[in-house]
Amino acid sequence: MKAFGFLSFGHYAIGNQAGPGAREVLQQALELGKAADEIGVNGAYFRVHHFAPQGASPMPLLGAIAGSTKHIEVGTGVIDMRYENPLYLAEEAAALDLLSDGRVALGVSRGSPEPAERGWESFGYAAEAPNGADMARNKFETFLAAIDGYGVAKAAPEDQQYPRMYRGGTPLPVFPHSPQLRRNIWWGAGSHSTAEQAARDGVNLMSSTLVSEADGSSLGEMQFEQIRRYRAAWKEAGHDWTPRVSVSRSVFPIVSERDRQLFGLQGNSQDQIGSLGEGSPVTFGRSYAAEPDKLIEQLRADPAVMAADTLMLTVPNQMGVDVNLSILSNFAEHVAPALGWLPASEGRVEGYPID
Repeated sequence: MKAFGFLSFGHYAIGNQAGPGAREVLQQALELGKAADEIGVNGAYFRVHHFAPQGASPMPLLGAIAGSTKHIEVGTGVIDMRYENPLYLAEEAAALDLLSDGRVALGVSRGSPEPAERGWESFGYAAEAPNGADMARNKFETFLAAIDGYGVAKAAPEDQQYPRMYRGGTPLPVFPHSPQLRRNIWWGAGSHSTAEQAARDGVNLMSSTLVSEADGSSLGEMQFEQIRRYRAAWKEAGHDWTPRVSVSRSVFPIVSERDRQLFGLQGNSQDQIGSLGEGSPVTFGRSYAAEPDKLIEQLRADPAVMAADTLMLTVPNQMGVDVNLSILSNFAEHVAPALGWLPASEGRVEGYPID
């Protein structure tokens, strides 16, 4: 492991529910990002869900964190492409990449099951597949073409242009263009096949918080195989740069009695096989909660954690900045160095070489 960051689901309370509301959660996310930057945490990443009291529109938050920090990477895990205008997303992503000096890790994917029935239709989009996978794929291809600078529209006849800039019919790209943005795009893969496709597409791999397969293996073992296949497909595709790979885990170092009271029982969890309502079984990962020496041993025994170059710690955002910063600080001080951590202030993270 060369880097670690936090992944927040951005849960907030609505109506008469107890807990922080949307404004407080967003403000706390900004404060946590700033505090994490000060202790050298490499990344601040946020889930994106629609029609739910969670984070839904990440760009304002990512821009606020990037503008308030010096080193930390900002990103998503992941943006649901079914809900996106791919050209507008390309414009936003390029602007964020330029403003942050390349400190972007924009994870995108087909998206997960959600509360709304075909909710993307309410956003004005249509799909053939019941889960919208066909539309998400088409939009992703359009998004990649746009960030690569290809023409996605054509210039109007010259006498109809204002200002007059192009010869009529000239292919027009979206602006702004960030040349390095393609290397900061990640695909959130939930299966071996989507990981291999991400490699062929030439984007980084963000292995999901679950795997949409189940064969009795642990999540770590299944993700390790996913990473192996991704890197083999990347090498076969012949891309001229080394990609990055991330995995997500719930990790709680126990270094105080408060930590034990809050998270001690999490250490008894195990991987689970369940369903997301789409028919196929899903493997969910366990939580890690232990004293630092035991935690180091457990994480070293997780093959996917050790194969990845970036570890995203899922944080209980509703517990506030103090608790979540304590988790990150404890990990940074007591666990990460033993796993080969490179703090953000010491340089950008590079992917592992493709053997």
